[in-house]
Amino acid sequence: MRILLVEDDTMLGEGVQRGLRQQGHAVDWVRDGRAADLAVAGEPYDLVLLDLGLPLKGGLDVLRDLRRRGRHVPVLILTAQDPVGDRVAGLDAGADDYLVKPFDLDELAARVRALHRRSIGRAQPVLVHDRLTLDPAMHEVSLDGTPVALSAREFSLLHALLEHPGRPVSRARLEERLYGWGEEVESNAVEVHVHSLRRKLGAEWIKTLRGVGYVIPKRP
Repeated sequence: MRILLVEDDTMLGEGVQRGLRQQGHAVDWVRDGRAADLAVAGEPYDLVLLDLGLPLKGGLDVLRDLRRRGRHVPVLILTAQDPVGDRVAGLDAGADDYLVKPFDLDELAARVRALHRRSIGRAQPVLVHDRLTLDPAMHEVSLDGTPVALSAREFSLLHALLEHPGRPVSRARLEERLYGWGEEVESNAVEVHVHSLRRKLGAEWIKTLRGVGYVIPKRP
């Protein structure tokens, strides 16, 4: 998943970015509201983690402008402001959920997964496609009930393809899901990960559509 983190607290930002990256997410981090505006205008994020008390432009203003421009990306507010009125204001401005600081990283990760499921119209937490099962919470994949060991990026790539079996995903979109700012991307990185997944799962699971991208075929 490609996530934008908007947080001006350096220690918290570093911890959240590191923790979510370890789970295979691509996380871009900005530290003020104006930088957030520029980021969401230029990248197709799957989720925004938004602090309210930001320099240069407040989080609520960032959120209102985001919704005013018709952007429907899920937004999870991270706030040190505990009064009910502040939480209500954030939800009424278009936020999808909130989390009060300090928070546990496992809870944040669970809320991120839940918001992403909701945004793609899927209620079940575990993806099951024929003989293949992927559990985002446990970060586990199994084929015919047998666990399959995947790297973080292999897991993320397979997750992206399994969200909509039968729907092709372009190489550019997969790169966006796998790599954030400042992370070096080799020209054949996606191809390497796909090759590794085919070796571990079987070549029939991921098909290449030349000029289009990659797809997990629907099963009868």
